[in-house]
Amino acid sequence: MNNSIEKIVSDTINEIPVIDMHTHLFPDSFSQLCLHGIDELLTYHYLISEATLWADIDYQKFLMLPQKTQAEFVWEELFVKRSPISEASLGVLTVLKELDIPFSKDLNDIREYFSKINNDDYVTYIMNKANVSSFVMTNNPFDEEERKYWDQGVFFSSKNFIPALRVDPLINDWENASKTIHQDGYSISEEIDTSTIEETKQFLRFWVQKMKPVYMAASLPWDFPKKDYETLLLEECVLPVCEEYNLPMSLMLGTKRQLNPDLGIAGDGVGQTSFAYLEQLCMRLPEQKFLITVLARENQYELTVIAQKFKNVMLFGCWWFLNTPQLIEEITTMRMDQLGLHFIPQHSDCRVFEQLLYKWSHFRQTFSPILAQRYQRLENQGLTITKETIQNDVEQLFQGNFINFTNLSRSEV
Repeated sequence: MNNSIEKIVSDTINEIPVIDMHTHLFPDSFSQLCLHGIDELLTYHYLISEATLWADIDYQKFLMLPQKTQAEFVWEELFVKRSPISEASLGVLTVLKELDIPFSKDLNDIREYFSKINNDDYVTYIMNKANVSSFVMTNNPFDEEERKYWDQGVFFSSKNFIPALRVDPLINDWENASKTIHQDGYSISEEIDTSTIEETKQFLRFWVQKMKPVYMAASLPWDFPKKDYETLLLEECVLPVCEEYNLPMSLMLGTKRQLNPDLGIAGDGVGQTSFAYLEQLCMRLPEQKFLITVLARENQYELTVIAQKFKNVMLFGCWWFLNTPQLIEEITTMRMDQLGLHFIPQHSDCRVFEQLLYKWSHFRQTFSPILAQRYQRLENQGLTITKETIQNDVEQLFQGNFINFTNLSRSEV
């Protein structure tokens, strides 16, 4: 491979900031929801499910332990007793390296280093080190803990925090979602009749106006739709409000919730999705934009073909279990073969701020040779590849596709 192209691609990928278009991060004004620190990193659900494979411990008893004790358990099992070679455990080591914290088998040594980090704006500090210009949050009006911040008027002063309105509780769990809507003063009934649909739309309009989201989002199970009311709520409530406010709908498909319920959030699994319903939606609603990612590896090719046939579809990211170098390489290469540059290659899905450091570092390391090989093939066909060409393409992938698809302006990110 042309060493010059390889270096230019690597430098460009590391220099151009990314818009992280799906996370579970919050600004520090949302105090208890703004997660950071070594104990939060170690008790992330990937690491809990991995660590508990090694020890004869009751899941429920483990989850009842204080977070500090859980973190010490994970550290002992994955970083002391054996080599931390999984992607999630390697990510913790990347965070330590990025923060200039030396590895020690004594977790308290690392805790002490974290406690000494002195930065008045730690969130911005992490974003700068990860080279993330802005990120999209996941904002759930059905979550009591988050609602209290919105109800108290706690907002965020930086344009780096972009809201997204999460609505899957409405679609997947009408019984509980309807209670929240009713408590907010909307007249709804158990039966989803015309009046209830209109009141639910009013509820959504209120939160769109309050949050000003860049898109609505729903994480849907692998076997969606199972019940008629799910499609009714999506098509008669959610999508009409999306149309009113010109909002894309983000669909994240393929979760198998509580595959092992004893593990709590760490017990979720994956299932293959049927795309028949999605294809019908894309056909019937050509003006409605859909941001789509899917969890099962087996679904990736079919989804890529769908994205090639419908211009109202934008694929994004290698989600959850797919966020490993091997699968990122496979999926990204396939998408480039079918879609060229018309997709969003990655999102972090972070819940803990320091995860930005490893998720984007690891992605860039994987993505760089994929893109460099493409340019080498173009040069082999007689094209002249310039630094400006590479910069333009990377900017399109890291920022432009998302900005253009969601109708954001450059000044908003």
